[in-house]
Amino acid sequence: MFKLFRYVSIFLITACLLFACNASVPTELKRSPLKIVFGSFIGEYPGIIAQEKGFFKAQKVDVELIYKRYTQLEQANFSAGKYDGVSLSLGSFIILSATNPDIQGVLVIDESTGADVVVAQSQIKTVTDLKGKKLGANLGGFSEVFVTEMLKSANLTSDDVKLVKLEALEIPQRLKNNVIQAGHTWQPYLSEAIKLGGHILFTSKQTPGLILDMIIFRNDTIRDRPEDIRRFVRGWLQAAAYWKANVQEGNAIVSKALKIPSNTLSLEGVNLTDLAENQKLFQSNNPNSIYKAAKIYADFFIRSGNVTRIPELKSLFNSSFLNPPS
Repeated sequence: MFKLFRYVSIFLITACLLFACNASVPTELKRSPLKIVFGSFIGEYPGIIAQEKGFFKAQKVDVELIYKRYTQLEQANFSAGKYDGVSLSLGSFIILSATNPDIQGVLVIDESTGADVVVAQSQIKTVTDLKGKKLGANLGGFSEVFVTEMLKSANLTSDDVKLVKLEALEIPQRLKNNVIQAGHTWQPYLSEAIKLGGHILFTSKQTPGLILDMIIFRNDTIRDRPEDIRRFVRGWLQAAAYWKANVQEGNAIVSKALKIPSNTLSLEGVNLTDLAENQKLFQSNNPNSIYKAAKIYADFFIRSGNVTRIPELKSLFNSSFLNPPS
């Protein structure tokens, strides 16, 4: 009888232990997706390819991409926590950091090597011809720095022209209506401007290293989800490499996702930066580092009164996500 009681007891204890163990194994909590908002420049589109080709999924990171034509309007939402990350030009990042220092750039996604252009009416043959004319640019950001560098190339300053605050997509119609005589834009709006009689006056090929786009994350996301960010970066870089190797397919994927004509998509004048290029750009002792370009923007924005103070530049860049996983 005692033996029977002992066996029953052992059976019951074992059953209870097994039940307890099973009950204590939590089902894996599904993390919310990384929410990334991006805009209308072609260098911001590898994320679409990473999503459609399953590169993010292969890296085991859930990403929600939010496309907005006007990303300037979304920067406050990003700062308020509506998004985890945002793609911004380096200049716009520097401006945003003045009001929100708790953000960091983790990846340079592209360098404009000719894709950013100033397009002008037919009678404007040279940059010098802009003297006294109206020049459209997105003032207060990288666009203003770009057109200022262009004017400098002809020994002009912004005082020699009338700057008009416009978004890139507004340039073609404003040129046509003679609201401006020249303006800063990019594809697909460049094609529209040329159809309406404009021509290319100046390009970012003449300002190497100045126009870079980055992925920026809030510091709380960096603190709480470092591995997800690392996986995001790997998926993005894989997509950029895939697009460069499969241009037509990549264009078709982006065209379908954004419902824009594939013939307005071109990687010409855009360098989708890879891992090795990123690692060099993030080295502060590299003469072509991101810090050099960031200082140009910071100095300009402080001098022009756009901001009164900018955080220490080294605190704004985080290269740790470019390192191989530990």
